[in-house]
Amino acid sequence: MPAEKRQNDPTTGKIKNKKKKRGELAVINSDLRDEAVQKGMRDAWQRKESYINGDIHLDSEPFPHCQITRFLQNESFVDSLQAELLQLNFNSKSNDLYKFQQSDDLRERKEHQISQIRSVIFGEFRVWLSEVLQVDLEATVDISCAKYEHTDVLLCHDDELEGRRVAFILYLVPPWEVKDGGTLDLFSTDEHFQPVSVVKSLLPCWNSLVFFEVSPVSFHQVAEVLSEEKCRLSLSGWFHGPSLPRPSRYIEPPVPRHTHIPRDESLLFEWVNEMFLDPRYQARVQQEFEESSEICLPGFLQEEKLRQVRSALQSSEILWERKGHPNKRCYGCADMQSIPSCVQECWELLSSESFFILLSNLTGLRLHYLCGDEEESENEDGKNETENRDGEGNTQASASNTDADTSTTEKKDKGPPTCVGELRRWMHGDYTLLHDSVKREYALDLQLHMGCAGWKSEFGGFTSYIAHDEDEELLTVYPEENSLALVYRDKDTLKFIKHINNSSSSQLSSQNTAAFYDFSFNYYE
Repeated sequence: MPAEKRQNDPTTGKIKNKKKKRGELAVINSDLRDEAVQKGMRDAWQRKESYINGDIHLDSEPFPHCQITRFLQNESFVDSLQAELLQLNFNSKSNDLYKFQQSDDLRERKEHQISQIRSVIFGEFRVWLSEVLQVDLEATVDISCAKYEHTDVLLCHDDELEGRRVAFILYLVPPWEVKDGGTLDLFSTDEHFQPVSVVKSLLPCWNSLVFFEVSPVSFHQVAEVLSEEKCRLSLSGWFHGPSLPRPSRYIEPPVPRHTHIPRDESLLFEWVNEMFLDPRYQARVQQEFEESSEICLPGFLQEEKLRQVRSALQSSEILWERKGHPNKRCYGCADMQSIPSCVQECWELLSSESFFILLSNLTGLRLHYLCGDEEESENEDGKNETENRDGEGNTQASASNTDADTSTTEKKDKGPPTCVGELRRWMHGDYTLLHDSVKREYALDLQLHMGCAGWKSEFGGFTSYIAHDEDEELLTVYPEENSLALVYRDKDTLKFIKHINNSSSSQLSSQNTAAFYDFSFNYYE
């Protein structure tokens, strides 16, 4: 290294070192400037091989990524940077994919360390990265500061948005252990470029930086933070450049639907609380449902049947299969060939012809041919009335009736009412996510929860309904013991089940179980 230039201090007359400009490569690990190291990394990246040299660990599996364990040269600078970042204004962020705190006001901050780290990342580090990866990265960089605390999480995703080419994370954490959670988990992928399972976990380390190429297979997550004392602080963002080719979007095969199964109505009287079989009570429920498109019916099953099913669900006989891909969902689904007889009987209840009729009476939806379509009857009456009229003014009415006839025809063309359902087990770490491969259509959603007495909203596990392309939450359905939740969902309404966090463990263990359960059905007119 050449000796630094020296000059007289005009105030003291003493010789002093000339300081380098803020934000130059002087604050970056000097190994990164070594030409041999750069060449070694460049060659390994191009050949998709591993490369290890001191603080630099580059790997190509499960997708190309690199961890630099000592990114900034000056440790006192890192301490000051960490202190400045903790003074930022953080906003809580929560949706189907994540829960954490974020600050986006780095651009407005003029503090020395924040200004300098921005200059380093936007300037010299970007140039260095462009040289190593042989990619022309743009001068504009997305960057923000994130703070993860107890139960915060960022679930499986690939980071792909137009223009993003390289993602990076600079960690500013206290001494961190695996038991604290918060690891950066990398996923393997299948032949459809869909994530399968975590195959590598990178532990956050003070003053370490991780970067990886954003691609169709760069699926990763921030595991839930389990420590109640530590804060996982980081700077993260993306360098923009030419996007990698992306395969056509994978569409999951549709789940087969079926019409009702023939079962005697005595099944209803054996299982359902008699209050819900009273026609007068059904009429009141229907009126409330038609006003709000949702209702919860507590105490739905008879107590003895509920106890039988709840006990059977905890049986070791049932085989539970993990339902994935993790960028869409993660929960246990029962193998229907392994369920005990009382659970099978409850399943048949929800699929039976008599239950379709009961749902029609409770909601006003046409889920059985015996249940008339009120709207269709009104349209028919209107049509007959119009046909009996003469004179002017009938053109508009006729057009309106034509539209109604078209709508009625569409309903008739749908075929008989159908349903699809599954028996699900919900444990710590389970969730479902919004994704664009779901067919958007009208449906009646049913959930019947069991084993969730005393459940709290802060545990997660609730079903959230939102408007398509909006953050507005329309409705939340919380797990409630033996409560039948019915929600009529239109084409522009989506739903997800919030990640179940570590806070739930004590509640579940107090009931000598690690999970709660639900029967989940969708009914289609």
